[in-house]
Amino acid sequence: MEAVGRLHQQQQWSGLQSIIMVERVRCLWNKTTYESQYYLSSLPPDAQLNGRVIRQHWGIDNQLHWNLDVTWREDRCRIRSCHSPRNFALLRRMALNALHQETTLKRSLRQKVKRAATNNDYMMQIINCFCQA
Repeated sequence: MEAVGRLHQQQQWSGLQSIIMVERVRCLWNKTTYESQYYLSSLPPDAQLNGRVIRQHWGIDNQLHWNLDVTWREDRCRIRSCHSPRNFALLRRMALNALHQETTLKRSLRQKVKRAATNNDYMMQIINCFCQA
């Protein structure tokens, strides 16, 4: 692991076991893009294990963004000034967590949002679930 010797502040990387490079190829219409990403990992150098962990991580991240875009149409949001975009993104994520913690109503996130908007008791139930967690 010759590359490990060149790491900045090497003592902070004592558990490092593998350096992983993932190459992604994406073909859309008539355009192909290539991307390389690097990961430092405490997992052993096992390509199948590391690939599974990386795909799982991105699956969770992609699911979060999909939920935010579908439920709150985050990509269409016109909030642009000062700290407002970051503040509203934080509020959306908090609301998403609160809706996931409320489990008495077995409905989609969008249906839960609509019910909370029209039913103050249900909105308080969601807030209480979030505060108790």
